[in-house]
Amino acid sequence: MTYLAIDSLQVSVDSFQLRNFSLVANKGEYTIILGPTGAGKTILLETIAGLHAVRSGRIVLENEEITHLAPERRRIGFVYQDYMLFPHLSVAKNIGFGLRMRGDDRNVVTEKTVGIATMLGIEHILSRMPTGLSGGEKQRVALARALVIEPRLLLLDEPLSALDPELRESLQAEISQVHDRLSTTTLHVTHDFEEAISLGDRIAVINEGGIEQVGTVDDVFRHPSSEFVARFVGARNLFGGVVEHGEGGSVLSHDGVKIAVVTDRGGPAHVSIRPEDILISRGEIHSSARNSYRGKITKIVDRGPLIYVTVCVPLPFVVIITRRSLVEMALEVGMEVYIVFKASAVHLF
Repeated sequence: MTYLAIDSLQVSVDSFQLRNFSLVANKGEYTIILGPTGAGKTILLETIAGLHAVRSGRIVLENEEITHLAPERRRIGFVYQDYMLFPHLSVAKNIGFGLRMRGDDRNVVTEKTVGIATMLGIEHILSRMPTGLSGGEKQRVALARALVIEPRLLLLDEPLSALDPELRESLQAEISQVHDRLSTTTLHVTHDFEEAISLGDRIAVINEGGIEQVGTVDDVFRHPSSEFVARFVGARNLFGGVVEHGEGGSVLSHDGVKIAVVTDRGGPAHVSIRPEDILISRGEIHSSARNSYRGKITKIVDRGPLIYVTVCVPLPFVVIITRRSLVEMALEVGMEVYIVFKASAVHLF
C-alpha cells in the first residue's frame, strides 16, 4: 500500500530545480535516495519536511496531503549529516526537545527519552553536553531525537558520511536493527553504494533534480536503465554497438569485438557488464560461458581489499579481483591473460 506519494513535484531553490519529481514508498519501507553531489537529494528531503515552498505537484503522507502543511504539523523526523544538536542542551534535553515542543507531560518525555536512548545504547550519556561527544554518539543522539516523536516518516541526510569506516559500519548495522524493530518508513539519502545495498529495500537514483531509475537493489545495480545509472553504480564496462542475430545466438558488435548477449531485440544498443562478473586467468579458461577473450593487462588500480584490472582485447574490460588473487596470479601490466563472462551477465539498455 502506498504510504508516501510524491507526485510531479516542482521546486526551485536558488538556481536549482527539482523537476517533475515523482516517487512512492510503502509503509515500513526503507528507501535509499542515491545520487551524486548536487543531484538534489537534500533539497528533496527538505521539501518533504516542509522547508522549501512547492511550485507545483503534491506530497501525500498516510493519505493526508502535506504539500503546504507547516513543518511542525507533519510529524516527520529529520537527521542531518552534521547532527544539528543544540549545544546548550544536554543529551536528554536534545532528545526530548520535540516532545516538549508538542506539550507532552514531563514524565512522558522522560520515559520516552530513556527508552529510545536505551534502544540506541546511549542511556549512559543522557546528562552530558553535545560538545564532549564523539561523532558516533552525536549521530545516535540525533537519530534518537528524530525517532522519539514516533514520526510518520524518517528522513536521513547522509547520516554516516562524517564517520570513520569502522564506526560507519557499526552505526549502519544499528540503523538496520532499529528499522527492523520500529518499521518506520524511511528515506535515506546517500552516494555510498555499500549503504544502499546494506540498508535499502528499494533504491531511487536521482540526477539533476529528476529520477533516473527506481527499483530493488538488484534491479538498479544489475539492470541499470541508462548510461548514467550504469556508470554511477559502478558497472564500468559500458559499450555501445549494434545487436545482430545469427545461428550462434545474439551478439553486440563494438570496434570489431563481438559480445554474446541474451536478447530478442536488434539494432543499436548499449550494454553494461559488472566487473565482478568477469573471470580472469593467466591460462585459458574452459567454461560454458559464451564470452571468452585473450587480452593484455593495461592498468592495475589498487583500491585496498579490491583490485581493478583493465584488460584490453582490444576493447578495455575492467575486472575486479581480490588482493590475494592478484598476488597468487602474479598479475602485472603488460601480461597476457584470459577473461570470461556469461552472456546472461551482459545487460542491454
